[in-house]
Amino acid sequence: MNEVSRKCVGIIFGGQSNEHAVSIESAKAIFAALNSEINKKNFATKVFYINKKGKWFNSKDSLLILKNSKDIDKFIVNSPFENIKVFEQIDCKDIDIWFPIIHGANGEDGSIQGLLKFTQKPFVGTGILGSALGMDKIIMKIIFAHLKIPQVNFFIIKDTNLDENHNLKIIGDQLIKKLKFPMFIKPANSGSSIGISKVRNQSDIFKALQKAWSIDHRIIVEEGLEVRELEVGIIGKKNLIASEVGEVNYVSDWYDYDSKYKTNNKITIPANVSTDIKEKIQTLSIKSCIALNINILARVDFFLEKVSNKIYLNEINTIPGFTTNSMFPLLWQSSGLEIDELVAKIIQYSL
Repeated sequence: MNEVSRKCVGIIFGGQSNEHAVSIESAKAIFAALNSEINKKNFATKVFYINKKGKWFNSKDSLLILKNSKDIDKFIVNSPFENIKVFEQIDCKDIDIWFPIIHGANGEDGSIQGLLKFTQKPFVGTGILGSALGMDKIIMKIIFAHLKIPQVNFFIIKDTNLDENHNLKIIGDQLIKKLKFPMFIKPANSGSSIGISKVRNQSDIFKALQKAWSIDHRIIVEEGLEVRELEVGIIGKKNLIASEVGEVNYVSDWYDYDSKYKTNNKITIPANVSTDIKEKIQTLSIKSCIALNINILARVDFFLEKVSNKIYLNEINTIPGFTTNSMFPLLWQSSGLEIDELVAKIIQYSL
C-alpha cells in the first residue's frame, strides 16, 4: 500500500480504571505490532492517552507518554502538556479505525464504544451491548444460567448497602447457608483480579465484602473448587474462531493480580487435556460469545475441576490484555498467528 491507502489506526489507552497500568503495556505491544515490518506498509498509527483523572492527551504527547510509561505519573506532572477536551484537538478525519485498549471500567463496559460511535468511524472490538454484558459478571452469569452453560455455584449481591454492619451480617449469614468454603468474593465490574478475595472461613467474609464493595456496589460470590485454569482466544465477526486451549499454572494460592502480572507462571499451550475437553471448551467459548453478542476478539476463561473433569465457564474478557505475559496473544501465537498478524486480522474484521 502507498501512503494514501494506509489505514490510520487510532490507539486509545490509559483510562480511569484500576487496570490503567495494564492498558499502557497492552498499548505498547499493539503499537509495536502495527509498526512491524509487515504492518507498517498497511497501517499508520496515532495514539491517544487518557490519564487517571480522565483527561485526554493528543497523539504527539501520548507517544511520549507511551515511551516513558515506567514513570508515567511523575512524567505527566512535570510535563507542560495542556489537557484537551475529548476530540477538541483530535482530528478524527485522519483516523480510519479506532483501537481502544482500555481495560476495565469505561473501556470494556460499552462507554468508550458508545463515544467512538459518534465519530462515525469503526472501532476494534465488541460493540456497546456485548461490551456491557461481558463486563458485568452478574448479568453474564444470569444469562449463562438461563442457557444452562455450566458455572460454579454463585450468589449475587446488589441493592444492599454494605456500609451498614447490619447488612454485612445478613449477607454473611446467607453466604454460609448458600455456598461452601472456600469462596471468591468479586466486584461485578472489574478485571485483572482487582478487588477479589479468596475467603476460607467465616471470619474473613466481612473484610472481603468491604474490599469488593470499595470497587463496585454489585458483587458476585462464587464457590471455590479445586480446578485447573484454562483459557481460549476468540476472533472473528460473523463466524467466530477459537484458538488452542491454554492452561495457566501459577505458584500463588490463586490467580490474583500479582500472579497475573508480576510472577513467572507456567503457561502450557496447548493445554494437556483430552480432545473431547478441548472441543467442548472451544464450542462453549463460541456459544457464550454469541449469547452475549461478543465478537472481533475476546478471551474466554474456564475452570476444569480436578476431581470430576467437569468444565465450568468462568468469564469472558472483551478487551483481553496484549502484554508480554498476556494469554490472548500467546494463545494465537500457538495457533499460528504472531501478534503482528493477529492485530492486523482483528483490524480487518472490524473494517
